[in-house]
Amino acid sequence: MSTPVSSIRNLGPAMDEACTKAGIPDAETVRELGPDETYRRLLRSGTRPHFIGYYVLVMGLQGRPWNDCKGDEKKALRVRFDAIKAEAFDSGLSEFERHLDAIGVIEKRG
Repeated sequence: MSTPVSSIRNLGPAMDEACTKAGIPDAETVRELGPDETYRRLLRSGTRPHFIGYYVLVMGLQGRPWNDCKGDEKKALRVRFDAIKAEAFDSGLSEFERHLDAIGVIEKRG
């Protein structure tokens, strides 16, 4: 039995929709993928990058309140977020190419 992504702490209906669009059907898949791969897939499917959204996902998967991320932990997550964003969103493709890539029309470069 699958459970909605929004059953994960801190996540709501908007994350259900974004994950469905990214081909992530349920909370079990999010847990299996982990926060980095989940966020990478969200970005590749058109979700706009936002650091708070990323660390809310990380905190939720740890069962922690979204605002529990502070100090050095938050700085380390920012480094991870920036790397994921650079790879999955800022990959040198134009906006048009990103849309074509999202629907599988062109091959990824690089």
